[in-house]
Amino acid sequence: MAGLTPVRAAGGVVWRRSAVGVQVCLVHRPRYDDWSLPKGKLDPGEHPLTAAVREVAEEADVRAVPEVRLPPVRYLMRDGTPKTVEYWSMRAAGSGGFQPDTEVDAVRWLPLPEAARLASYPHDVRVLEDFAALPPVSVVLGLVRHARAGKRGTWSGPDTARPLDATGRAQARDLAGLLAPLRPGRLLSATPRRCVQTLQALAELLDLPVEADSAYDEPRPGQDAGENALAAAGALLELARAGAPAVVCSQGKVIPPALALLANPATVPDRGPGSVESFRARKGTGWLLAFAGDRLVAASRLDGADRLAGGSGLAA
Repeated sequence: MAGLTPVRAAGGVVWRRSAVGVQVCLVHRPRYDDWSLPKGKLDPGEHPLTAAVREVAEEADVRAVPEVRLPPVRYLMRDGTPKTVEYWSMRAAGSGGFQPDTEVDAVRWLPLPEAARLASYPHDVRVLEDFAALPPVSVVLGLVRHARAGKRGTWSGPDTARPLDATGRAQARDLAGLLAPLRPGRLLSATPRRCVQTLQALAELLDLPVEADSAYDEPRPGQDAGENALAAAGALLELARAGAPAVVCSQGKVIPPALALLANPATVPDRGPGSVESFRARKGTGWLLAFAGDRLVAASRLDGADRLAGGSGLAA
């Protein structure tokens, strides 16, 4: 029907390992007598990733760690209203958060084939198929470009000491809310003040220190940019090999070539998926990097613009 306001929602394919292998979660809604993936509408101004984590907790009683952004689903609701649902694959990391006033009265954990047979809607089956096509994820890292700092031309001190401005501090607070569900054990930053400050809100939220590491710094005058990108990519790879989630803040000249090297170890294309251009990110935005061992298998964008309009993830 023309004139109906589109509905935005978010949810997750939540998985866990069991004695019978990987199981995923479906929820039952008595109002519709259906089985579906846990999901729900975004609150005003809410980021879809935040909504997905919240809805999974409220409907399935699961504290989940987001891993890979899956292709969105679009369909018409019963009254003709267009609806878009953003989904993430999520690892179950604990229980808690169930809200008794949701529409859900039962939760089932099932192997993928059984879940696909039980799911009431073809679009949920497609999401399960997208999840099934993913390689097993061993660890997820958060990688962000520092938030906005004051203009270089108006700062009289050394550039490395240039601090975040008011907009940058707000971006840092937003990033903290998006990155906390990763449950990182370490926070690492390039050495400039604006990079360290970008992780400060997250550090306070998690009670963790921010570790400054020059491996994530932009090239210094005279330094080879290719070697700089190799050093940053190598540092990220070491974190992935350690197998423990972490969040890294770096800079705009470092992130694109480093991620392109991780996505394409043999050769880096100029354009297209996995290229340097495809990994450019605005200040205060970044990526969820999903690794299978030491291989980058997906890079999902984290962008505050998603609060207003859907943004697609980029799979590497």
